[in-house]
Amino acid sequence: MEMLKVSGMTCGSCEGRVYDAVMGVEGVSQAIVSHSENSVYFTGVEFANIDNVREAIRKAGYTVEGFEQSFDWTDKSVWGKSAYNTMWCLIGCSIGDLGTIAYFQFVWTDSGWSTMAIMMLAIMNGLLTSIALETIILLKQLPFMNALKTAMGMSFISMISMEAAMNITDVLITGGAMLTWKAIIPMWIAGFVTPWPYNYWRLKKYGKACH
Repeated sequence: MEMLKVSGMTCGSCEGRVYDAVMGVEGVSQAIVSHSENSVYFTGVEFANIDNVREAIRKAGYTVEGFEQSFDWTDKSVWGKSAYNTMWCLIGCSIGDLGTIAYFQFVWTDSGWSTMAIMMLAIMNGLLTSIALETIILLKQLPFMNALKTAMGMSFISMISMEAAMNITDVLITGGAMLTWKAIIPMWIAGFVTPWPYNYWRLKKYGKACH
């Protein structure tokens, strides 16, 4: 039985993706994947073809120890996975960010809060709801505390750049802390596009996803 060290796995879903990738390699008859041990054990493939297993794991979005590749921006599978991760990050951030702005705009209209104060609170709430959403998703595979710890370990650089892009766009269109359909859609576009290349780089180079 061969063994490879794999980084980037954080939960049972990761194990499943790596397992499917390894079992999809011709000749592999059995595989055992553990995200807690960062390992993959498998049988049924000649050692000369072990690079096929490494490549399959890499294409699934994870990093295999001892199989370093030069970085490039042309990996379609990584662009796709990083786009999916960025989408979930955007959903999580939008719940708190846009929800906060909407509350002050339509409910507590005479709060007396300044535009800057509302936007800072929106950014903070966006970060919190993004972590909360990821925790809920991870609860399918992990106990609560492990899920929360994993969610909090996701990339804050991605979330902060997303929040900054969304709120700067709002300021440019409406003056800030104001939601209109003319502003929301550009906010989502800016929030998605801004961190996407960083999420690709982080996933491609280190096998780490933002979500």
